[in-house]
Amino acid sequence: MNRTYIALAVLAASAGAASAQSSVTIYGIADAGLVRESGGTAGTMTKLTSGVGSASRLGFRGTEDLGGGWTANFTLESGVKVDTGESDVAGSIFNRQAFVGLKNNLGALTLGRQYTPYYITVSTVADPFGTSYAGTAKNLLPTAGNNTRTSNTVLYTSPVVNGFSGELAYSLGEQAGSNSAGRQMGAALAYANGPLNVRLGYNNRNSDVSAAAGAAMTPPVAASSRDIGTNTLLAANYDFGIAKGYIAYGVDKGFNSAALPNTSNPYGGVKPTASTNSRDFLLGVSVPLAGGTVIASHIRKDDKTSFNQDARQWGLGYVYPLSKRTNLYAAYAMIENKNGAGYTVGNNTEVGSGNHAFDLGIRHSF
Repeated sequence: MNRTYIALAVLAASAGAASAQSSVTIYGIADAGLVRESGGTAGTMTKLTSGVGSASRLGFRGTEDLGGGWTANFTLESGVKVDTGESDVAGSIFNRQAFVGLKNNLGALTLGRQYTPYYITVSTVADPFGTSYAGTAKNLLPTAGNNTRTSNTVLYTSPVVNGFSGELAYSLGEQAGSNSAGRQMGAALAYANGPLNVRLGYNNRNSDVSAAAGAAMTPPVAASSRDIGTNTLLAANYDFGIAKGYIAYGVDKGFNSAALPNTSNPYGGVKPTASTNSRDFLLGVSVPLAGGTVIASHIRKDDKTSFNQDARQWGLGYVYPLSKRTNLYAAYAMIENKNGAGYTVGNNTEVGSGNHAFDLGIRHSF
């Protein structure tokens, strides 16, 4: 793996020097922290882990001026574990992002593995934690699996016009015998003007398995036809100067619309059931204090199914910048589960093992 990274770095540097009209940037994040989790059947656990605030990564980003207002661009981004030096997904190199595309004054079209419009709504507008630390909205909002990023994706991103912008995404299921099984669609409409930032995100996921695809699996599985899973999230934040307020409301319906982040039955007893009809509500704030920023949020998961497995999360954190690239952070969050719900307090890269967690760490970007 190390030889691969070195070779890619050399190629990237050579490509950047080859043409004055093209550029390649090597970038990344190194993040590690102490995490203390409690409340689950695993008991209290203290560990040093990678990616508490932001997933540690190494990436290559490039652009080329094609003339006539056109540019070509690409991104290749790999997840790494700072605590062990391993790839965060075994057998994969650029598991986080891998795409190439074109851009002009009418917008950008990119092809490959990319973030969903729904996840961008959660991470950039709805969540004061930015899906980071113990208080991340990922603990309750449905961002698990393909709701965060998808492979085989065609994404159109519009230019910004009078503060408005939008995105359209289509991910091919690529299952033999069916053009719809496994496919996913997404969209977003955003408005940003001064202190106001508003975004509506949507996700539509087909979890069917075609007969041919099922037979090719190991072990083989039967073909299946399931409900379409959808997620709709309206989010906004407003910078009042002395504080920044956040609010979001989401509706999740259908199979796989709200997959549980932790599926290992962390509290024992009867295994919790993922909701197929739920509502999400988030209220948060960030406040500058003593050179850093205090962040806090309250999130409610309202399960509308007969199981009524609701959950509430309270999160509090503090981020202190040592420089423009290096931050120290501390965060705590707790979840109140009802009627056998199984939500756990995780962080940016881990799902957690119980309903309490405390983080203390450092994040450096380059």
